Formats: sequence, C-alpha cells, structure tokens
Amino acid sequence: MSKVTVAALQTAFTDDVAENVARVTELVREAAGNGAQIILPSELFEGHYFCRTQHEEDFARAQAAEAHPTIRHFQALASELGVVIPVSFFEQAGPEHYNSCAVIDADGTNLGVYRKTHIPDGPGYQEKFFFKPGNTGFRAFATRFGMIGVAICWDQWFPEAARAMTLAGADVLFYPTAIGTEPEEPELDSRDSWQRVMIGHAVANAVGVVAANRVGKEGDDAGAITFYGSSFICDARGDKLAELGRNEPGIAQATLDLAQIRRTRASMGFFRDRRPSQYRTLGE
Repeated sequence: MSKVTVAALQTAFTDDVAENVARVTELVREAAGNGAQIILPSELFEGHYFCRTQHEEDFARAQAAEAHPTIRHFQALASELGVVIPVSFFEQAGPEHYNSCAVIDADGTNLGVYRKTHIPDGPGYQEKFFFKPGNTGFRAFATRFGMIGVAICWDQWFPEAARAMTLAGADVLFYPTAIGTEPEEPELDSRDSWQRVMIGHAVANAVGVVAANRVGKEGDDAGAITFYGSSFICDARGDKLAELGRNEPGIAQATLDLAQIRRTRASMGFFRDRRPSQYRTLGE
C-alpha cells in the first residue's frame, strides 16, 4: 500500500474520563468515515492536563497498560473500524509512572507502548513530578498501513528523536501533544516555533509528520493554560497539507504517499551522506 490517509484530532476536554473518551470516539468514527486510516488523538486526553500543578492525588489517574479500560476500548474501536489509533495514557508500572502511548493496530492488536523520553519541568508543565523518563527507546511500529514512529509532546522539540524513529524505519511521525500558553510568560507565543521544529524534522528526515494538540482553557488561577490547538499534517518536504485553528475543534486530515516519501528520502541523500562517526559529541 503506497498511500495512507492520516488524521489529527483536536478538541477541548473536561476532567471526566467517560465524557472525554466518548468525544474522542466520536471524532475517531468521523475521521474513519471520511477515509482516515491512522487517527491520532492528543496527549493525555482522558482528562484535564493535570501537570499544571503538583497534586499527589493526581497519581490516582494512572493505570497499568495491561487491562487499561481506555486502551481496551480503543482496541475494540480500532478493530471495528479497521484503523490504527495511538492512544496516549498515564501509565503505572509497579512503583513507576510514565507518560505513555499504546499503538493500536487496525485489528485491535496493541503493537507496543512508547514511554515519553523527554520530560519537561517548568511553570504550568510540571511533568517531572509525575513521570519518570521513558526507557523504551524510539521505535518504528509496523502497522497495517505503514511504518510509523510515535513520540510525545516535549519529544517533538528534539531532532535526535525524529532521526532515531526514521532510522528505525518510520515513514510518518506522530506526536500527541498538550501545549499552550506559558503561565509566567503570557507574552510568549510558541505556536509558530512548535510547528516549525516539527516541519524541520519532516524535511531533515524526509518523513510525514502528524501533530495533535488540544484546545480550550484549563484552570482558573494564575497557572491556567490556554491550549493553542493548531494541529497539523505536513509531508516530507515540509508542506502543510492540513491544519486546524487555535480554537477550532475538529479533524485535520490528509493523504500521504509513502512511496513518494521514500523516494524523496533517497533522492535528498540525507541518509547517504550522514557521518555518524563525526557526531560523537551527540552521545555526551
């Protein structure tokens, strides 16, 4: 199969798991009905982005990947619709906690879990309190519709992550995200930089990129965050094929030609001309 239709879901969330799962399910069904084959919800979509603050009771949101009710729900949905769904969730693994994503194939099989490698720590994004840095490494998942890489939010700012997923065989990179305003720097708008860095990954690795963010304001205090949406899809040359607005719930959807992506990668010569032996400082 050469062509694949991908979709990024964008919506606001309440702090009610059942309500949010139902909303994402509705959007998955809509995207699948429009022909999408790989459908990406945003990061930690079961509830509000709880990492704005350090409240120990929020650890109760975590569950083990095995028998996780939300993962099981989307396994059944993926099988019913014949679509691939990367499912972001708060994972408990014994005494450890991770920001994770289960990649559900089109027959409902869980192909594996990726654990977020880069964990941010700053006002409004206090993830180090909750999450241990991931230990899965960067992978490519062989889905029914092609080889994909999955990384999570802060990972998307690191070129090494995109390169590692491409080296593993990914043709399209998927980034579930939760990003918006900076509580202590209200004048800072990172939206354009956020898109540009991922577009750079697309160009430098000759891969497609799909990023799914949330919208809406969460919190009513000085630490409130307004998520700026702007979910998008771009091709291997960095051209945006679909994009949603800052406040627009909905679906960004586009078709990528995987054979063309691979031809572009070969013709650009990035992987022919790279010199790993000269990049030793990157391992420090």
